[in-house]
Amino acid sequence: MMLVLICTVLGVIGLLLILLSPHIRKYAAGGVCRSQARLDGKTVLITGANTGIGKETAIDLASRGARVILACRDVEKGETAATEIRTRVGGAKVEVRELDLADISSIRAFAQKFLREVNHLHILINNAGVMMCPYMKTADGFEMQLGVNHLGHCLLTYLLIGLLKRSAPSRIVVVSSLAHYFGWIRFHDLMSQGSYNSGLAYCQSKLANILFTRELAERLKGSNVTVNSVHPGSVRSELVRHSTVMSLLFTFFGMFLKTPKEGAQTSIYCAVAEELESISGKHFSECTPAMVAPQGRSEETKRKLWDISCELLGIEWD
Repeated sequence: MMLVLICTVLGVIGLLLILLSPHIRKYAAGGVCRSQARLDGKTVLITGANTGIGKETAIDLASRGARVILACRDVEKGETAATEIRTRVGGAKVEVRELDLADISSIRAFAQKFLREVNHLHILINNAGVMMCPYMKTADGFEMQLGVNHLGHCLLTYLLIGLLKRSAPSRIVVVSSLAHYFGWIRFHDLMSQGSYNSGLAYCQSKLANILFTRELAERLKGSNVTVNSVHPGSVRSELVRHSTVMSLLFTFFGMFLKTPKEGAQTSIYCAVAEELESISGKHFSECTPAMVAPQGRSEETKRKLWDISCELLGIEWD
């Protein structure tokens, strides 16, 4: 009897989901960038653009006329993505360059070559990320998620900031996450050597993205270079590949998740929207301003993380 009842309930739930799926999908899709801004003559750099929201962002910006540079760890996958973009966007100006955000020497080599060969940079999108991976370290001994998601992008931005200023007006978009609400900067064990929880380490790295954005915005005042962070939403992508639980949840609740194209909308919005021309240091979700967690608004934490990050990377900002 109980089994029959359970099956009946599950059947009703399944039927309701099927009937409501169009409305659920419409709601899950979220905000859409409505800007028709063209980017002819503009140069865009996107990290991790060979897949997911990075690739969809590249497709959109290429369709607006921009020269789009895909910075990828795996050049072969990057070239595959570039070929797809050229197929989907007639006349797309897209190219691939090798960049491993888990290796300081790779970041410096990338920037050196980039500055030698590229005269302008109008939009930098720090999109690449690692999520909930097993404990591992970058080539320089940083915990992988903090190293790639925060420190790697911090160094890349530092090395390219001069070019961004010379190309102004220019924009920096930092892909963070709602997960920053559950993060804390563990200054006593920043690299998780004492204890490691893959989920909490991810949340810490996304909080670091928020804090970096806010501090950088202050330092860029008057430069005509803006920087804003975004939460793309819950997106069906390869990002959850390291977590069996998250992969299963994303499989079972797929209709509630965004497609990569839908997830890219806020990044695109922050990159092109005319009304954001002078907006900096803000956080966006669904193509609208979003709240930042209290720990993301801490002046003390923001400055302390900035100083420690610069020390770890061996850099000094002007």
